[in-house]
Order: sequence, then structure tokens, then C-alpha cells
Amino acid sequence: MGAALVAAWLLLSAAACAQREQDFYDFKAVNIRGKLVSLDKYRGSVSLVVNVASECGFTDQHYRALQQLQRDLGPHHFNVLAFPCNQFGQQEPDSDKEIESFARRTYSVSFPMFSKIAVTGTGAHPAFKYLTQTSGKEPTWNFWKYLVAPDGKVVGAWDPTMSVEEIRPQITALVRKLILKKREDL
Repeated sequence: MGAALVAAWLLLSAAACAQREQDFYDFKAVNIRGKLVSLDKYRGSVSLVVNVASECGFTDQHYRALQQLQRDLGPHHFNVLAFPCNQFGQQEPDSDKEIESFARRTYSVSFPMFSKIAVTGTGAHPAFKYLTQTSGKEPTWNFWKYLVAPDGKVVGAWDPTMSVEEIRPQITALVRKLILKKREDL
């Protein structure tokens, strides 16, 4: 009986270990046009996940820099993933349609945008709960940036006072590493 119990325990333990640990790309989110999207479509590329707002003092600087980053590095190896949020200073009050129109018209945004969500508190989107828990850093304002590696693990998190230009070397290094690995795999 004891041996059977140990064998059963070992099998359960092995099965638990075989399950892959959850990562950012395991979640789903509604895009800015209302379609449910699996974030798994971004697996294998580097992502910069940002909670954005249209009426924030950081809006102009960040949107311009984020679009330039997308233009320079995306979309095959890198994407900015923008999640509008109205939790901080009520600075994203508009509808998803108005938010998208503003971002595309004003900044020619080409990166993926998602439906407005909560990023903190009990109503926070599960993907942002994951970002917060794994980075140890919870958004306290608009334009928090989380760098997600191709395997879905969070490798960096910055508040809005850290400019996109300041973190660009870390993003570029991660994209470069990804490209070199893909070349080696050929």
C-alpha cells in the first residue's frame, strides 16, 4: 500500500511539473474594436505592454516615442501593446472608438490597441494582475511600461517618469537577442 501511494504521489507530482508555468501570452483581451484576442499571437516576439491615456501630461511624449519604437522594431519581432485605462485622474474618459480615432489621427499609431480596462485593484484585467505580480510593480499612474520577453516572462517594468528613450536600449537588446536566436535556429 505504501509503495502504491508513493507511486501515485510521484505521478501526480510529475504531471504537475509537466504543466507549463503561466505567462503573459496565456491571457486573452478584447481589442479596441471589440474582438476577443488571444495574446498568444504575440508569443515569440518582444512586447512592451503599456497602460495608456489620452488626456495625461505624459500622453504626447509617450505616444510619439511608442509609435517610433513600433516603427523601428515592429511588427515581426516586437510590438507595443496598448491598454487604455481611466483609473488615474480620469484621463481616458472616451469610448474605445474615440480613443482609437484619437491615437491613430494624432500619432499615426500602428501598434495593437486593446479595449479600455482596469489595471489595478480587484477589477484589474488578469493580464495586468500577472504583470503586477511577476514584476512586483503595480501601476500608480498612466504609461507604466512592462517589457515582456518572447517566452511571456516579464523582464522589466518602469513608471511613466522613465521615458521610452531611456529604456530603448534594453528593448533593442532583447529584440537583437531574439533575432540572433532565430538566425541560429535556421
